[in-house]
Amino acid sequence: MTTTTTLITAEQLMQMPENGKRLELVKGELVDMPPAGYAYGRVASRIDRGIGNYVEQYDLGEVVISEASFRIAQNPDTVRVPDIAFLCKEHVPHGPAPQGFIDQAPDLVVEVASPTDSASSFQAKLEQWLAAGVQLVWVAYPNTKSVVVYNAQREGKLLRAEDMLTGDPVLPGFSCKVSEIFN
Repeated sequence: MTTTTTLITAEQLMQMPENGKRLELVKGELVDMPPAGYAYGRVASRIDRGIGNYVEQYDLGEVVISEASFRIAQNPDTVRVPDIAFLCKEHVPHGPAPQGFIDQAPDLVVEVASPTDSASSFQAKLEQWLAAGVQLVWVAYPNTKSVVVYNAQREGKLLRAEDMLTGDPVLPGFSCKVSEIFN
């Protein structure tokens, strides 16, 4: 017995009625993103404030939070929703802000690992971001108070509380102590 799955497009995803759930589209299939909890939101907020203030101070582009979606592959479509994303000035869409997804990858993606993330799905998401052209991915782990930084070459570096998190080459000059994210 075989089963078939009806794939949907990014445009169909954007037409779906609001049901209180955060949805992503992976190779044409809907993926439900359950809420992660307070500790997760607190870490995401601290990172957002840190890079958001820096980006604004130096007029480097835009930072968006988990309501912004990015189509990073087509036929079948993949639309991902990062916890935080940065678009350098050259990549910010011109004119009015798009109402739906942005048809490009961000320059920097921040993902905060939650207890509901499976290792395999989280790794797949990371690989999709990098394959789409994201230059820098930060993965924050609230449980271990650590951050793993991945560059465009897929090289990862583990940072602990006493280490400095930097934005090079995407956010030149940005840095903060990892412990500041989790305290």
